[in-house]
Amino acid sequence: MTRRSSTAFIRLVALIAAAAFAAAVTVETQEPRSPRNVAEFDAMFQEINNWGRWGADDELGAMNLITPEKTRAAAALVQRGITVSLAHNPMPDEAVDNPDAAFNHTMAESLRSDTYEFRYHGYGVSHIDSLCHFLWNDRMYNDIPPSASSLEEGCGKLGIQNLKQGIVTRGILLDFARLKGVPYLEPQTPIYVEDIEAWEEMAGITVSPGDVIFVRTGRWARRAALGPWQVSGNSAGLHASVLPWIKERGVAFVGSDAATDVMPSLVEGVTQPVHTMLIAGLGVNIFDNMDLEALAETAAQENRWEFMLTAGPIPVDGGTGSPLNPIAIF
Repeated sequence: MTRRSSTAFIRLVALIAAAAFAAAVTVETQEPRSPRNVAEFDAMFQEINNWGRWGADDELGAMNLITPEKTRAAAALVQRGITVSLAHNPMPDEAVDNPDAAFNHTMAESLRSDTYEFRYHGYGVSHIDSLCHFLWNDRMYNDIPPSASSLEEGCGKLGIQNLKQGIVTRGILLDFARLKGVPYLEPQTPIYVEDIEAWEEMAGITVSPGDVIFVRTGRWARRAALGPWQVSGNSAGLHASVLPWIKERGVAFVGSDAATDVMPSLVEGVTQPVHTMLIAGLGVNIFDNMDLEALAETAAQENRWEFMLTAGPIPVDGGTGSPLNPIAIF
């Protein structure tokens, strides 16, 4: 390397370091966004919840936004017949992101039967949450009291059996790692409305009523590169300030490759405000622990970030959720 090129290289490194420092200072000095605490979150909850929107007896929530017309439009998105699973294979081995070894498979000696055991709420199994999974102010979605449920019989209302007919609609991948030009977001990175809208512009797509959005932070890419880490309380995800946008756009379901919320949540006193508002407030079921790596690769190859989505949970009466294998079809 010549002296001139060496000097230019040093200047480039200095510029990069200065830019990184400026970005870090910007993040550190940015004013906290509302909701910042329990009181602000509760005010938002009261303002935007969907209680009563589809009637006092409604148990479907935002699933009501997936009309027959929406399903037909989603079917028209199938152009090439390419199918992609959004599920991560269940992890039977203990790790810091799967501390309870959430899945166990036992084969009978005859090889003609086996037993699957799931503890799917957590970070080791791809699953969907039912609308009885979260409460706010001691109420489930649509102002239903928890007394409607019992430990012996499960959720008397809002159980996962309500989705027995399946979910068929337009899915949209929001690839924030790709947006930022990185293989994955670092844990604790918040995603804001301007990030979502920047992705819409970059991908040439607009989220509309009845859509399912899938938030890719690159959790599984980071795990493959660096190994497992304690995802609970330490993950990239949506900041609670995006919740009015989700309501306004009419999003029917939300999914992510972790647990949707940025954690820590940046809302003092509320551990998972996005989960809480989506499920208990808006009646939006959540897809947790989706593996979006193959989807991201396929979408980039096809230069299309919209697809037909199909998903069907196990219709357990009163279940708080279900493992499932959603399929994207291009």
